[in-house]
Amino acid sequence: MARAQAGGCLCGAVRYRVTGPLRDVIYCHCSQCRRASGHHVAATAAAPEDLDIKGQVQWYRSSEEAQRGFCPTCGSNLFWTPDHGGHISIMAGTLDGPTGLRVESNWHGEDRGDYYDLPPVGTTSVSRQ
Repeated sequence: MARAQAGGCLCGAVRYRVTGPLRDVIYCHCSQCRRASGHHVAATAAAPEDLDIKGQVQWYRSSEEAQRGFCPTCGSNLFWTPDHGGHISIMAGTLDGPTGLRVESNWHGEDRGDYYDLPPVGTTSVSRQ
């Protein structure tokens, strides 16, 4: 059984608890994620039935296939959910630590911003030469 993991937004108006397993973290570099977060997104995911949210989440339809959830008070980017409902992505930076999670992959690297390179997954730093 997975241990419960909690998290929330910057101002504390939204708190959540995940009682099931979390997927390891993916970095998404698509233009929508970059615009929503200010850089790439680092997200884990859980089954919707394993997520209990306290507080008001504002949902924004960001595409024909998905919505993004954020705190209407502080604007923290919290969730992304596809219409098929098979999972809900949770922004990894909103989890209370320690998480025990690791980065598993980069998505949409071809769409990344032109101001950064992608280090190999699993590295902790990028050398600046």
